Amino acid sequence: MHWLIDGYNLIRRDPALASREAESLEAGRVALCRLLGQAARSSGDRFTVVFDGRGAGGSGTGVAGVSVVFSSARETADRVLARLAMGGGAVVSNDREVRRAAGGAGAISVTADEFLGKLRSGAAGGTTPGPEGLAPRIPPYKDEEDETERRGPRKGNPRRLPRKQRAAARALGRLRPPKD
Repeated sequence: MHWLIDGYNLIRRDPALASREAESLEAGRVALCRLLGQAARSSGDRFTVVFDGRGAGGSGTGVAGVSVVFSSARETADRVLARLAMGGGAVVSNDREVRRAAGGAGAISVTADEFLGKLRSGAAGGTTPGPEGLAPRIPPYKDEEDETERRGPRKGNPRRLPRKQRAAARALGRLRPPKD
């Protein structure tokens, strides 16, 4: 699985990473890359972390299994993530527009909180099993703008998670908490 990470968004959602970022931006980025490097070793997945940059932007490698991309001054990290999502994989961000662009590109969309919950405790969004019995239940991502009026009854099994939530649960199920 190829994970596309909204770097600063993820750092600011985790108290340990945020405290490192309070020291310096570089310290926050290094701490995130180390955490993702541990996850890459335990899961075998690839991680690309995208940060807002300046100047011409650029890319490099953080640690084994982790690539780092800096956006240019003319382009935001959100746009870079949306572009990279066209290649598939799973996008990790709490930014509504990034998640919407990822879904539109056919990529799996996972919130930063779900991702961090899985990495930190081994359970994504809690330990309540989902209807399939195998995947963890992920709380729905609700937004007032996304609410639309439905015409007629909903079709399908009411006890089964929607397709996008099942895909996110499968992607999160691949991750294993890093071994300390």
